[in-house]
Amino acid sequence: MYRRTCILIIALAWAGSLWGLGEPEMIRFEGGEGSLALVSEGAAIPVVLDGAEDPAVELAVETFLEDVERVTGFKPAVLEPVGKPEKAVILVGTLGEDGLVDRLLAEGKLSDMGLSGSWEGFQVEVVDAPLGGIDRALVVAGSDRRGTIYGLYSLSEQMGVSPWYWWADVPVEHREQVYVNPGPFMEKPAVRYRGIFLNDEAPALSGWAQEKFGGFNHEFYSHVFELILRLRGNYLWPAMWGRAFADDDPLNPEVAQRYGIVMGTSHHEPLMRAHDEWRRYGEGPWNYSKNEENLREFWRGGLERVRDEEKLITIGMRGDGDEAMSEETNIALLERIVHDQREIISEVLDRPAEEVPQIWALYKEVQEYYQKGMRVPDDVTLLWCDDNWGNIRRLPLPAERGRSGGAGVYYHFDYVGGPRNYKWINVTPIRKVWEQMHLARQYGADRVWIVNVGALKPMEFPIEFFLTYAWNPERWPYERLDDYSRRWSAREFGEEQAATIASLINGYSRLNRRRTPELMSPETLSLVNFREAERVLAEWRA
Repeated sequence: MYRRTCILIIALAWAGSLWGLGEPEMIRFEGGEGSLALVSEGAAIPVVLDGAEDPAVELAVETFLEDVERVTGFKPAVLEPVGKPEKAVILVGTLGEDGLVDRLLAEGKLSDMGLSGSWEGFQVEVVDAPLGGIDRALVVAGSDRRGTIYGLYSLSEQMGVSPWYWWADVPVEHREQVYVNPGPFMEKPAVRYRGIFLNDEAPALSGWAQEKFGGFNHEFYSHVFELILRLRGNYLWPAMWGRAFADDDPLNPEVAQRYGIVMGTSHHEPLMRAHDEWRRYGEGPWNYSKNEENLREFWRGGLERVRDEEKLITIGMRGDGDEAMSEETNIALLERIVHDQREIISEVLDRPAEEVPQIWALYKEVQEYYQKGMRVPDDVTLLWCDDNWGNIRRLPLPAERGRSGGAGVYYHFDYVGGPRNYKWINVTPIRKVWEQMHLARQYGADRVWIVNVGALKPMEFPIEFFLTYAWNPERWPYERLDDYSRRWSAREFGEEQAATIASLINGYSRLNRRRTPELMSPETLSLVNFREAERVLAEWRA
């Protein structure tokens, strides 16, 4: 089975929640001073949705209700904003919608923690007498639609629903009662766009998706979207080996918008158009100097198709099939390509290109173009890249850190290319991830973090750390990485064996990283030089 079953779950005899990797702890399983019972005495308090919310919030609310039921066996009811008196409710809403949470903030009943105007922030707080006829309310408020969603899913995780409950079959421990601490709690991300790239997905993920869903369609992607949101990410580059996200299933972009996911395309797929679509529909060579008109229409069509969806647009151009451009390609031509693409963006989206989020991936030889003088407009995010093996090649210099578009990083947990591939096995210790992304943060590359995760599994551990660290780097200094590993293992497998499992996960990724399996050969380890081969084999056996 592609989905792996976790078989060990141990009950925690503790009043608070150890399940969540987020802090501070909002959920507890026994009452405490000022806490509010979400589920107790065989009943769950109802939910009130604050007026006309975004469909993505409505969808997350429904999933949250299912999470409460997974944990307790009781599914909260959903009430109208103005209804019969209630002792307690969960009030969910997004600021700026002129609704109940705005009123609570204006009246001083909801603490002013700077949530308003923040990017994807959320606030969780127990409020007394919030509305007429309601004694107490747990308020889950977001600064925008994803902020509200993250508030709900943070509660879900701390109740005991792992973000991997579906993808890795993580069991949910039953609880008779669930309480929330009074707060207030407020969080917002450090990195604006935080995402994953499904790549090199054949045959593992592609075969499984075909068997279970009939392909990479909206039913498959709905599970990917939910996972990303539960991990507090917001961004996806979809599968692209012979795939075309919007063409394979026209519902894919619509469902991404429905979930609240920001869509993009990979480092070599400009203007929201999958490269495989050129094989399907393109006319003439993939060469702008020889086939400009057809390429412009091809890109225009891709952008028109997702005109109303939230997106982060890749610009620039590489050679056909993610190869380097021809030797004759010059910087002037590439700058003209970017200029023409931005004209298309402005025309299709009916606003200045500088108001539309864009990235230029400085991948492989593209970084050389930059270093030789090629430039893009200031509002475009420069996406610096690693060397495909987890070492970021370059980060912004002081003079580059004032660009309005900022900078980001494209990172790898999986790679297909020279000298050899590495895929399907986790070979990236989180200490390596921490080191590189800590540098990125220090040097101002914090607008976009996206990581190539291959076929998704078995990269659960580094994926979650990458997105968790992007959310709040200060929460996880280097000295706390062992604690992170243990807490992750406890949530997935139970507290009793957490330390041992954490040691195993970190140990095998460390040993794999010394020399990835694909690069091993009979000559790699010496049998005579300090008995190297025997020492390494002993480490693996241990």
